[in-house]
Amino acid sequence: MPIVSKYSNERVEKIIQELMDVLVNEQATTDLALMCLGNTITNVISKIPADKQRAIVDNFTRALNQSIQKTH
Repeated sequence: MPIVSKYSNERVEKIIQELMDVLVNEQATTDLALMCLGNTITNVISKIPADKQRAIVDNFTRALNQSIQKTH
């Protein structure tokens, strides 16, 4: 069953492009880009109530793994 997002593909792609533009403009290497994105993810998750953070992290990790597996 496909996952249905409450956000439009256009909105998601626009935000991704803006994030990528910042990384390109900063000439961020892969490791710096991952460090910055990882810190951003940590910051976003820290705003979620503590009792829900583990589930969010688990879901995010699962989705990240699935997206990587699709590309190989």
